[in-house]
Amino acid sequence: MIVIIDYNIGNVRSVQKAVERAVIDSNMSLEVVLTADPDLIMASEGVVLPGVGAFGACITNLTMAGLAPIVRQVVSHDIPLLGICVGMQMLFEVSEEMGSWEGLGLLPGRVRRFDTELRVPQIGWNQLHMQRNDPLLADLPEGAYAYFVHSYYCDASEPSDVLATTDYGNDYPSVVHRDRIWGIQCHPEKSQQVGRRILCNFLSICRRSSEIDWDTRILNV
Repeated sequence: MIVIIDYNIGNVRSVQKAVERAVIDSNMSLEVVLTADPDLIMASEGVVLPGVGAFGACITNLTMAGLAPIVRQVVSHDIPLLGICVGMQMLFEVSEEMGSWEGLGLLPGRVRRFDTELRVPQIGWNQLHMQRNDPLLADLPEGAYAYFVHSYYCDASEPSDVLATTDYGNDYPSVVHRDRIWGIQCHPEKSQQVGRRILCNFLSICRRSSEIDWDTRILNV
C-alpha cells in the first residue's frame, strides 16, 4: 500500500491519479490510498507528502491535523517518504515565505524566495541537472524537462542531499535525498513521461524497501 497524506490542501486527487497510473505502468500490485489515518500511514510501504500553495497554510494544516509528528515517525521507521512541491519544502527547517515558518526539520536548510530578474513565480518547463546517481532518477537523462510552479526554492545546507539542480536565475536544489527521504520540487502529475518515471522509480524504491524489511524480520525470528 502506498499512502498519500490527506491534510485538506488542493491537488491531492491529481497526485493520487498520477501515482495510480504509475502503479499500472510499473505492473505492481499496490493499493494507493488517500488518507489522514495515522495507522494506515504507518502500515504503508511508502508515503507521499503533497503540497501546493503557501508554505504557511500547508504546514499549519499538517500540524492541525496531527500529522506532522506522524511524518517524522514515517522517517524514523525507515518508510520511504516522497515530498512533492511544497511537500518537499516542508521537509526543511524553515521557510521565509510571508514571514518565518518552522518546517518538519528532516533536512537542513531554508526555503527562500527567488532573487532574480526572471518572472516570479517560475511557471513552466525547466531542466533537471543531475548531481549524483540515485534510484529516484533512474533512466532519466541529464537535462530532463519537468514542470514547475513556485516562487520559493529550497536552499539545502548539505550539498550531499542534492540529487538534481535547476537553473532559474541561480542553480537551486530541485530533487533531494537523505536516508529514506526524497523530495521533488516539480509537479510529477504535470511532467508527463519524466513525472511518471520519477513516480515509478519511487514505487520501486518502496517495494524493494518493503522486501528488505520483510527479509530482515524473517531472519530475526
